Amino acid sequence: MTNPLDFQDKVVLVTGGGGGIGGASAHAFAARGARVVVSDVAVEAGERIVAGIAAAGGEARFVRADVTQAADNEALVAATLAAYGRLDCAFNNAGIEEEHQRLADSDEALFDRMMAINVKGVWLGMKHQIPAMLRTGGGAIVNTASVAGLVGAPKHAIYAASKHAVIGMSRSAAAEYGKKGIRVNTVCPGVIRTAMLERAIARNPSGEAAIVGLHPIGRLGTVEEVAAVVLWLCSDAASFVTGHAHTVDGGMTAV
Repeated sequence: MTNPLDFQDKVVLVTGGGGGIGGASAHAFAARGARVVVSDVAVEAGERIVAGIAAAGGEARFVRADVTQAADNEALVAATLAAYGRLDCAFNNAGIEEEHQRLADSDEALFDRMMAINVKGVWLGMKHQIPAMLRTGGGAIVNTASVAGLVGAPKHAIYAASKHAVIGMSRSAAAEYGKKGIRVNTVCPGVIRTAMLERAIARNPSGEAAIVGLHPIGRLGTVEEVAAVVLWLCSDAASFVTGHAHTVDGGMTAV
């Protein structure tokens, strides 16, 4: 019986691939046989992920791209096709979260930057990924949203707006391209233990207990747990799943 989580000979593109969730997902895809294109604006971080995949016996390459730039997105897909001849799956994971104030105190420059990366970056990614997938009969796209895309997020209004937009855009794309063989879903993490989070906790150790307390499961999530859901959404095991916002939040949005 064929393993539905087998990505042998599939070509997968991961943006924001130099970070925690992106890097873990790139490693997980490669471990299951995919040829992975890792992209990020952080060259050193992205190349480190690629080197780690190669050391583990996988196949990957790094392509620098700024997701806010149309030319970079077009060139990223072109480089993927030039290297491997097709694009089967895309994980649009690049994003930022740099907001910690009430809405009326928010900065316009931050609004523009967050929308450019979190929303426009996903739109531009799909705009160039979808035609490539259509040429070879379809594919699967997962876009990173957040639990903040499902509920309100005090002191994170702009971030919440951007992630609500990602979910709405993804559902629209799912409806438009479902009959053409392309599935589009979002993954909505709760608070995940990443290097960035660890730095924040180090600055305020007393805050960790409060963050953990938001999750009924009693702990924070790991990047590997999010990666596992991303792989499932891209796999044949999820062949009837599209337009779905999949929470990976330890029950955070259940209460």
